[in-house]
Amino acid sequence: MIKPDHITTSTCPYCGVGCTLQLHVRDDFIYKVTSPFDSPVNHGNLCVKGRFGYDFVYHPKRVTTPLVRRYLLEGKPKPEGREQVYAISSDGKPIPDSQISNLWDWVETDWDTALNFVADSLVRIYRRDGSDAMAVYCCAKATNEDNYLLQKMYRALFRTNNVDHCTRLCHAGSVVALQQAIGSSAMSNTASQVIMNDVFIVTGSNTSENHPIIALQMKEAVMKHGAKMIVVDPRRIDLVDMAEMWLALKPGTNVPVFSAMAHVIVKENLVNWEFVKNRTEGFDEFLESLEKFTPEYAEEISGVPAEDIRKAARMYARAKNGAIYWGMGISQLSHGTASALALIHLAFLTGHVGRDGTGLNPLRGQNNVQGASDMGSMPFHYPGYMRVDNPENRAKWEKAWNVEEGGLSLKLGLTTTEILSHAHEGGVRALFIMGENPMMSEPNLNETRRHMQELEFLVSQDVFINESGAFADVFLPATPFAEKDGTFSNTDRRVQRVRAAHPPRGLARPDWEILCDLAKRIEARLGRTNSAYWDYKHPEEILREMAGVNEDYAGITYERIDKVGLIYPVPDLNHPGTPTLFTESFPRGRGKFHQLDYVPVMEEPDDEYPFILTTGRLLEHWHGGTMTRNSSLNEIYPEARAEIHPADADIHGIKHGDPVRLQSRRGEVVMRATITEKTSVGVVFIPWHFAEAAGNLLTNDALDPQAKIPEFKACAVQVFPARDGDLPNPEVMLDRGRY
Repeated sequence: MIKPDHITTSTCPYCGVGCTLQLHVRDDFIYKVTSPFDSPVNHGNLCVKGRFGYDFVYHPKRVTTPLVRRYLLEGKPKPEGREQVYAISSDGKPIPDSQISNLWDWVETDWDTALNFVADSLVRIYRRDGSDAMAVYCCAKATNEDNYLLQKMYRALFRTNNVDHCTRLCHAGSVVALQQAIGSSAMSNTASQVIMNDVFIVTGSNTSENHPIIALQMKEAVMKHGAKMIVVDPRRIDLVDMAEMWLALKPGTNVPVFSAMAHVIVKENLVNWEFVKNRTEGFDEFLESLEKFTPEYAEEISGVPAEDIRKAARMYARAKNGAIYWGMGISQLSHGTASALALIHLAFLTGHVGRDGTGLNPLRGQNNVQGASDMGSMPFHYPGYMRVDNPENRAKWEKAWNVEEGGLSLKLGLTTTEILSHAHEGGVRALFIMGENPMMSEPNLNETRRHMQELEFLVSQDVFINESGAFADVFLPATPFAEKDGTFSNTDRRVQRVRAAHPPRGLARPDWEILCDLAKRIEARLGRTNSAYWDYKHPEEILREMAGVNEDYAGITYERIDKVGLIYPVPDLNHPGTPTLFTESFPRGRGKFHQLDYVPVMEEPDDEYPFILTTGRLLEHWHGGTMTRNSSLNEIYPEARAEIHPADADIHGIKHGDPVRLQSRRGEVVMRATITEKTSVGVVFIPWHFAEAAGNLLTNDALDPQAKIPEFKACAVQVFPARDGDLPNPEVMLDRGRY
């Protein structure tokens, strides 16, 4: 048996659960991962990603040396017509090397050369075109400290709020709805409180695959504690087998279903009138808009039987402790904000919020998407969700960052979905991407590619050169979770330690170190003298700077979170943390009801495109695949599969395992079919982790007008039989070394 040199306790780098990991290290190599049973988050349990998905750290294609394009080193003009070698296109075939100018070759270099190129180029564009030309993608995979520094650098040095990250592509609809109704956008309770529920609703979340450890707790609540679970989802997900009810709605019909439940609660006088009277506003106007949402009306639109809607409404309303857990099936719609508001109304009507075992609980998708948002990685907010267009908030951060009075911008920035669409002359010219992969995560990828090519200067700071990094002018090699210190904030709002298990590979550096080095170079070129604010010796200094202004983190120190973390708000150094929010009031004062209407998805099925496509994640993979597809997990699930209902497969003559071509108005992909009753008639499901069959080539880039989130969860497609020869070659597509 191998004995470790040491065991490092850290936090999982995958989903938002934030499981505690014990990294067993021998000769600077993690050979095993376990978890302590006393972890309050996961109690020793780990999913397949947490247990086995760490070997990407040692993948031979990981980049550990700074890279620049040859044209930069030779001082020549940037070549025209750049293309990716492994083009993400409908035919899935790589472009031959002979068609790529050798000026686009990557050349290894030292850190000084790479960072000087970045600083020179960014400052040149900033001086020429101003703040609006600058934009940055922060990263939900990076630490709180990394994200805080990157948004600080762009706001304090380039005076722009064009700062965002992937929350715009996952829970932006939830965030906007919760801000409008409550004044806070985080989970109101913790996932572990599900065992206190009498009744809970799971909707828009394939929890067993996306948040497996939370799914275990949900199953425990049902099996050991007698809770009743209501699943509302177009697919027969794993949790349906344990559910009291399954409401199989059509994709994009959340508002009529949940508003019909509210209609039943009001008409049958199941309302918690004391809560509505004392803690909410806008009820009368809301009541008027609710009148048309009868269960029969909802059935006609959604396909859910009216009696099932009535039964579910009664069950939730009559519970002692009711809770709602939701995922991106609620938010990733052109009416995602309205979908989330419909859920919030149910909690307001019944008083199922503000107590242990109740609550409004959006399950965050990435390991630190909550923390990245807390750190101000958004175009409308500084850290702590302080609006950037509020002069008082601006003054606080000017003082903290030693920026002259009035120096920070009051102008709301561009969102993730707007940054690339503004990549043109007179718009965004320079983009810095830390850890994100818009060439996988954006909708309508053919359009995204066009925008990427229109950027004048692109920096990628990552562990691998992914589909987006292939467009970069400079690549800065960062370290993964196992080679750096910092903190993650999980979906429970629990702030936990991340610890380096061994030194970085090659010349790779932690993100925060790279950013400090780069910021000082930019600052010097701009003639500013603020370097003391970039000379951090350890990530804790960065966290404490942020916590000096953001009161939610004020009582959080590395010493206090050394063992199990703290759940914010933690307003002072003696505070124990706050697992349950809104016990007495909401941040905005009273919770606000909103009038809602039913708005169909932007692209409904028709004769030409008769199926609804919905997309999502798999247990074995994660996000754009940059990590899991460079790990042994890719051997478990090596190719994309399209889930098709048997009735639809019969009509089209498709058998299990056959190649199929999926086509939308924006693009097409080819993959094998899985014939299963897990999906509904007329609905096709595909994962979006696979570059060679990228689901987002098909998806609609229509946006929610409030949250600016795309409609990933519903678009019209056609399905055709294909041939084996039409299938893309994943080995070619995954050859990250050829650009």
